[in-house]
Amino acid sequence: MLKIIACVLLAAWTLTSFGAGAEPVNLKLSFFSSDRSTSYRAALKPFVEGIKSEGRDFVGLELFISGALEKNLMLQPQLVAEGRADIAYVVPGMTRELFPDNSIIEMPGLYQDMHEATLVFTRLLAAGKLKGYEDYFVIGAYVTDPEAIHARTPISSLEELKGKKVRVNNAGQAAALDKLGAIPVLMQVNQISDALSSGRIDAALVPPSPLTDFGIKRVATYHYMLGTCGAPLLVLMNRKKFESLPQASQQLIRKFSGEWAAKQFIAVFEEVDKQVIQQLKSEPERRVITPTQRELSVARAVFKSVVDEWSGRSSYNRTQLSAAEAEIGKLRATR
Repeated sequence: MLKIIACVLLAAWTLTSFGAGAEPVNLKLSFFSSDRSTSYRAALKPFVEGIKSEGRDFVGLELFISGALEKNLMLQPQLVAEGRADIAYVVPGMTRELFPDNSIIEMPGLYQDMHEATLVFTRLLAAGKLKGYEDYFVIGAYVTDPEAIHARTPISSLEELKGKKVRVNNAGQAAALDKLGAIPVLMQVNQISDALSSGRIDAALVPPSPLTDFGIKRVATYHYMLGTCGAPLLVLMNRKKFESLPQASQQLIRKFSGEWAAKQFIAVFEEVDKQVIQQLKSEPERRVITPTQRELSVARAVFKSVVDEWSGRSSYNRTQLSAAEAEIGKLRATR
């Protein structure tokens, strides 16, 4: 008991000493969209509020929202790596060459839902099993629910999907759609609405919340609810910057990172997605289509073939798949 009390007093002394005697560390955080978006509320707001609440005397966050530092999603990792921002929200599917091992998170049909995929992603990163993160400290690793198809023209079956140009977020989605006969188009989420309006694409794979956040539902009125795979998302910090911080600052950032951050994301995103789906179903001008059992069977077979082909390319891929399946097994055993 005396040892525990001593540890608590030492931790309290460490925090107060940094707060009282040192200049606050100011960190620049880059976010490409609005602070009213679901992505901000789920992935960044809990972290920001935690740091501001407990670290106000020794860690400061300067928020650059709506692309104030850089609007292009593809350049967010570079922004952090070069130190122009200390922290940024990153959509790794846009720069898959930087994060090659994320393929295991993008496998269609492998994960049941956002909860499962997000925690597997978080745990694989914590265990150091994914390459591409050597220059970053990962504050948060998230995955959306398996993304469905939202279209401006009628798509109500797998057959009607053939030949359609469909926006995708990552290579896993692209592989699945290609096998289903569609034409995948890699595109940033903030470009979807204009691309649908102009006819450059016929449909888009997105989770429910961006339909509202990015104006997609104004254009897309057909919703074919075939889940494919989720979109990995990240909040990354420059590793050298993180390691240069006082221990108290590092400890505080760690406190609001990892599985803590993952659980906040899941809670917010799931609730908003549920509300958006209910809204879609309540609006008479829309068609919300549930795939038939036959279509689901066909899609699952296609998804399995994507996973099998990917894992068959190398022993390394098979090792990655085994690691993910082991984490999936642990999660399913406790749910």
